[in-house]
Amino acid sequence: MKYYIIAGEASGDLHGSMLIKALQQKDPQAEIYAWGGDKMAAAGAILRKHYKDLAFMGFVEVLKHLPTILKNFKFCHQDILNFNPDVIVLIDYPGFNLRLAQWAKKQGFKIAYYISPQVWAWKENRVKTIQHNVDAMMVILPFEQAFYKKWHYEVTYVGHPLMEQLAIEKSKQDTLPFSTDKPIIALLPGSRAQEIQLKLPIMLSVVPYFPQYQFVVAQAPSQEIALYQDLIQDKPVHIVKDKTYTLLKQAKAALVTSGTATLETALFEVPQVVCYKGNAISFWLAKKLVSIQYISLVNLILDKLAVKELIQGDLQTDNLRKALSEIVEEGAVLEQLRADYRNLQIKLKSPTGLTASESTAIKIVHLASS
Repeated sequence: MKYYIIAGEASGDLHGSMLIKALQQKDPQAEIYAWGGDKMAAAGAILRKHYKDLAFMGFVEVLKHLPTILKNFKFCHQDILNFNPDVIVLIDYPGFNLRLAQWAKKQGFKIAYYISPQVWAWKENRVKTIQHNVDAMMVILPFEQAFYKKWHYEVTYVGHPLMEQLAIEKSKQDTLPFSTDKPIIALLPGSRAQEIQLKLPIMLSVVPYFPQYQFVVAQAPSQEIALYQDLIQDKPVHIVKDKTYTLLKQAKAALVTSGTATLETALFEVPQVVCYKGNAISFWLAKKLVSIQYISLVNLILDKLAVKELIQGDLQTDNLRKALSEIVEEGAVLEQLRADYRNLQIKLKSPTGLTASESTAIKIVHLASS
């Protein structure tokens, strides 16, 4: 069978790579074209577009890059028509993928969606687009099944793919490319250049207040080291690339941008402060539209403020210093956080005993052959 997979971010590249391996096990003759990254290519997909050329965040940024986005749509349409896949597999990335699904359905293609758009957070009426255009939806957050049920749309909860990936990572014996006798605080400022430029300087502003710790920045695979060096300047901070999980395994605490990284940090049981700051206009518009109480996936899944969130104007040095102090010292805050992390792992386990990738691959192969 032929599969055309579209992922537009680093997390989608990771989950897509595991899905590709599972597809190849279920369908040894699988031919796979993909939009994604290095991990998906290494797993065996023929890469058609790299996600580093696709990642535009926020309303203002999307408008600024509209000609590029329209060009990407045109290329994608023609590439799909030329390849003629048995099924198109969309991974998250809703701004692009939901529009692509509408076009592809009209062309008669079968559509599978793995990792639901966050329609429960804003613009709920996008569920109608999904209902009309997506043949099989596989969700990875436990509350999403109930959300879709109220719309009378059947989805499959497959568990979270990070559970399988981190089980592999935790068993590895690896080291960081430097030595230190200080406990480590990890800085995970995101994968896009604009969010790194906004958030990393604020994260770095607390370094002088914690001289007993070694701060280490996780470099995004799609970014050059010069971006980080310009921001760090002469601060005593290390940078590591392709070592985020190794870093989290050794970290005592972490400052993390919102998104999948908050969940990864929690599953490594690292105390964290969630840091978010965006373009002022984009944030104002998002605040008018978003209907969720929390910005962190950890808090959304647990339905409580388990990890501290510093958002927009609250993300400043004094607040960040106080929040970090609370999670590097033993006490009631840290004890409660550990209990919340244990509960999180229970909620994210697969209900079938299979991995999320295996369950999803079975559904996709069945759709392709039906």
